[in-house]
Amino acid sequence: MTPSKDISRLIEIMAALRAPKTGCPWDIEQDFSTIAPYTIEEAYEVADAIARGDLDDLRDELGDLLLQVVYHAQMAEEAGEFAFPDVVQAITTKMIRRHPHVFGDEKARSAGMAKGMWEKIKAQEKAEKRRARLARGLDPEDNGKGYLDSVPVALPALTRALKLQEKAARVGFDWSEAAPILDKIEEEIGELREALAKGDTASIKDEFGDMLFAVVNLGRHLKLDSEAALSGTNEKFRSRFHYVEQALEKSGNTLEKATLAEMEALWQEAKTAN
Repeated sequence: MTPSKDISRLIEIMAALRAPKTGCPWDIEQDFSTIAPYTIEEAYEVADAIARGDLDDLRDELGDLLLQVVYHAQMAEEAGEFAFPDVVQAITTKMIRRHPHVFGDEKARSAGMAKGMWEKIKAQEKAEKRRARLARGLDPEDNGKGYLDSVPVALPALTRALKLQEKAARVGFDWSEAAPILDKIEEEIGELREALAKGDTASIKDEFGDMLFAVVNLGRHLKLDSEAALSGTNEKFRSRFHYVEQALEKSGNTLEKATLAEMEALWQEAKTAN
């Protein structure tokens, strides 16, 4: 087996890894649920490479993410459901259908993307998916029967909160402006204080979640993505803490031996430096 730029070689490698008698024992025992966390992790590593502007890492991480697609397709083929070519056909069909102004006839291309066309195409896709599931004897409402049930449970919590709020807003269930949400956040903080005073662990968790949900809602009204905003703050914290670490090292001190007061003084320096 030799490396190749042809996708078929990657598919062959994955099939060999999953071969019952000659494959890799670890790969053989995996299933969709055990591989799913790795798929999510690889997507994050792609995003990380992009954020760092490291194109060498991006190439490698995209390969790792592609492997995840091939992995799931191989397991589906073993189960007699679908194979990698079916995945390719499904996405190419979707992209062509969703862009009639690019791939349609001359009339469609000259007209451009008409208002409401995207929603119409999505509705057609949903109807087709429903018919396909019925034909297989499955529940046609694959993501649940409620209005918000199509928002994936596996999304990061902050992102899922944003998606739930956005979808609810489409039917008018929303704040009219940002200012009242600040009052709501203060209300949730008050309820969290009460739960803390009572020492009720379940209530503390519940009220803390309510507070975070309200903060995400405020970010949405401010046209901010909470996940992206928090990622920026995470990096700022990491950078400033590294400044503290380096400053301590220059003075012959360490994080373990430094007092909180010493670290706080350097933290204030880091805020002005970064």
